[in-house]
Amino acid sequence: MKVLEYSFIIPVYNRPNEIKELLESFLKLNGDFYFEIVIVEDGSSETSKSVVDVFSSQLNISYYFKNNSGPGDSRNFGMTNAKGNYFIILDSDVILPENYLMNVDDFLNNTYYHCFGGPDAAHQSFTNLQKAINFSMTSFLTTGGIRGGNEVIENFQPRSFNMGLSKKAFEDTRGFGKIHPGEDPDLSLRLHKLGYKTTLIKKASVFHKRRISWKKFYNQVHKFGMVRPILNQWHPTSKSVVYWLPSFFSLGLLVALFLLIFNIEFLVYIYILYFGLAFIVSVVSNKSIGIAFQSLLAICIQFFGYGYGFFKSTFKIMLSNKTPEQLFPKLFFK
Repeated sequence: MKVLEYSFIIPVYNRPNEIKELLESFLKLNGDFYFEIVIVEDGSSETSKSVVDVFSSQLNISYYFKNNSGPGDSRNFGMTNAKGNYFIILDSDVILPENYLMNVDDFLNNTYYHCFGGPDAAHQSFTNLQKAINFSMTSFLTTGGIRGGNEVIENFQPRSFNMGLSKKAFEDTRGFGKIHPGEDPDLSLRLHKLGYKTTLIKKASVFHKRRISWKKFYNQVHKFGMVRPILNQWHPTSKSVVYWLPSFFSLGLLVALFLLIFNIEFLVYIYILYFGLAFIVSVVSNKSIGIAFQSLLAICIQFFGYGYGFFKSTFKIMLSNKTPEQLFPKLFFK
C-alpha cells in the first residue's frame, strides 16, 4: 500500500473557475504519487463545491467550508486537517506543470528541507496584462530574483502561492500569522529563528495566473510595501537597504522629471537606459513589443506602489507608539 506523503493545501475565496483550472492540471501530473488535495473555502459567497464534486471521483480531495478568516488561517486549518506529512501550499490562481510533483519529490529525496519555495512563470495562454505583470514581478531587473528568478538557494523566503512545509515545521511554528499580505515571509523568518533552513527548488515552478487589473496590481504591491517595515520590526535581522530601492527609484524618477524643467538631463538619461534595457529583455522573453510596453507600465506601478507603501509605513511606525495592528488594522485578520 502506498504511503500518503503529500497534502496540497489550497485556500479559495470566491474563485470557482480558478479551482477548476488548477484541478484540471492535477489530472495531468506525471509520476506515480499518492497525494491528497485539501481545499479550504474561506467564507466564500460563490463557492467551489460544485466544481470540486466533479473531480472528486478522479482526485483524492477533501473540501472544507469555514467562516472568513484570511488565507493564512485557512492554510493553517487545511494543514491541521491534512493527512500527509509534507504540505504543499498553492494559491487558487496557479496551474501546475506536468512535472511539478516529480521535480519536488526528486529534490526532497536527494536534499531534504523542511520548507521550500518555487518560482512562478506565465503560461503561453495568459493575457498580455498577466504576462507583463509576471515580467515585472519576476525579472532580475525589478525584484532581483527574490521570487525565484535566480539561483539563490539558502534562506530563500518562499511565497505561499507555491510553498512546501513539513508537518514538523508547521507544528513547531504553528503556521501562518494573522498579517496579510506578508504572512509567508514572516513564517520563513520564524522558521530561520528556530534553526530550520529554507530553500528554492528552481524546477518546482508554477504558472501564476494573477487575475488582476492595473488598479488591483497597484493595491497589491502597495500592501506589500506597507507590510515590509512591520516584518523588519518583528525580525530586525531581516532589515536591508534593498527594501528602500523602490522608494529611491520612484523619488529619483520624479526628481529627474523635475530637473528637465531646468534642462538638467543627466538623471533622466539613466532612467531611459534602465527602461530601455527592461524593454529589450521583455521583448526577448515575451516575444512581443506590446507586452514589453505594458511591462514598463507594470514596473512603474510596482515601484511606485511598493515604494510609497514602504515609505509611508516606515515613518508611521517610527513616529508612533502604537503597534502595527493598531496602525494598520486592515493588514491583519482577527
